[in-house]
Amino acid sequence: MTELVRAVVLGALQALTEFLPISSSGHLILASRTLGGSVDTLTFDVGLHVGTAVAVLAYFWRDWRDIVRSALAGIRDCGLRVARWEGRAQMGVWILLGTVPAVLAGLIFTEWIEQDLRDPAVVGVTLVAGGILLGAADRWGGTLRGLSEMRGGPALLVGVAQASALIPGVSRSGITIAAARSLGFERHAATRFSFMLSMPIVVAAGLYRLASALRGEEQVEWGPLALGACAAFVVGAAVIRFLLGFVQGHSLLPFVLYRLALGMVVLGLVARGAL
Repeated sequence: MTELVRAVVLGALQALTEFLPISSSGHLILASRTLGGSVDTLTFDVGLHVGTAVAVLAYFWRDWRDIVRSALAGIRDCGLRVARWEGRAQMGVWILLGTVPAVLAGLIFTEWIEQDLRDPAVVGVTLVAGGILLGAADRWGGTLRGLSEMRGGPALLVGVAQASALIPGVSRSGITIAAARSLGFERHAATRFSFMLSMPIVVAAGLYRLASALRGEEQVEWGPLALGACAAFVVGAAVIRFLLGFVQGHSLLPFVLYRLALGMVVLGLVARGAL
């Protein structure tokens, strides 16, 4: 497979699995075993992260604009007394608060995870375990809380769940939606908060990798990078739109069943030595 075709395929796969609750890191690890080559080269790493970062920024641009404007007005009128800020400004605070656990976990555990956990067997186990958690939370979670009822405590708990998604196969969107559903948030609110919570992490990862590409010694192939980023952006925006519409009238059972089936197939292939 040529590098240009691989860039498009991996970009689309990254975006599809980043925003659906089925694990992007797990699928990319499996894809690297299937398609050949590596998805960890700087070219693909930068392209995939930049594309998904632009997708989440572009899709929710009105939300980010309103959050920033409202926060500036809140600081002007009430200082740092967040409790007196308007709801959209507070949402910005909850998103930042929910980002802290993932940042800390990344600083502490990333090297260990990269060295010891990027393995198909780990992906198989976490796909199954994460599917069970997602199914249980979606089935028995409450449906009484809307996004306007998000507060610091729930945001921090969802952020702790997000930190666990550093483990391949867990799925950042899957575990954060499951956490929010278990805290009583209705399905659409849980999904929307999951997407918005991803913004600081995804954007920071994209910018960090882009800076590494610009100052690093590894040769970056800018053609494949641009194609991969474009594919990730287009597919990412489409997936965000699809899932927000889907959860308004459907449960998350199709994604749960997919995770369980794929996880069992992966574990079976690992047991046979075929993966």
